[in-house]
Amino acid sequence: MTNIPEWFEGEVYAEGSLVENPFSGECCELNNVEVSIYDFIMGANLFAETYAEGPVRDKIYSDMRKGLDWFRQNNPEAYMVLLD
Repeated sequence: MTNIPEWFEGEVYAEGSLVENPFSGECCELNNVEVSIYDFIMGANLFAETYAEGPVRDKIYSDMRKGLDWFRQNNPEAYMVLLD
């Protein structure tokens, strides 16, 4: 199991799953922590682009960047397929 980063305050799923890049169709098998952080990144991006403004948007993007950096360090192959 991958360690949960201290900054992550989201839900940690009990199980991993297969995740598909919606643009390329490529897939990666992610463990429970990776899927949790992937979903956080995707949700934060959608929320920031759709609803958030000003300092709230800045905070969301800062947290999202932590998730992207975490992914780049902990699973660079999945990062390249799913998030790059």
